[in-house]
Amino acid sequence: MKIANAYNLYQQNSVAIESPAKLIEMLYEGILRFSGLVQRSIESDDIEGKIYYINRITDIFTELLNILDYEKGGEVAVYLTGLYTHQIKLLTQANVEHDAEKIKTVVNVTRGLLEAWKEIHNNELA
Repeated sequence: MKIANAYNLYQQNSVAIESPAKLIEMLYEGILRFSGLVQRSIESDDIEGKIYYINRITDIFTELLNILDYEKGGEVAVYLTGLYTHQIKLLTQANVEHDAEKIKTVVNVTRGLLEAWKEIHNNELA
């Protein structure tokens, strides 16, 4: 049900997406896109940009936390809670320490999540 709520909210923002599963994919892709912008901001000492994009990524992880379904997801939902929370912690540290390496860690984790999500989603369609 929570994914459906996020899906409905996303649709109200006039973005047509195929399914709640596609929404999750788009959220992961947003994290990757904003992470690249954070890295560029760090490299160019653009403090405002760094803070802005880190906040955007944090908002996405917060939304991902909010839509976890513990009834259906069970142990996976609990695992993702810890993983998402840790990414938010890394983002906070990257912001304070002006550390692009921590952003790279977030990127690597998110790429893994996106690949796994796509694999699961594609298997459901087959």
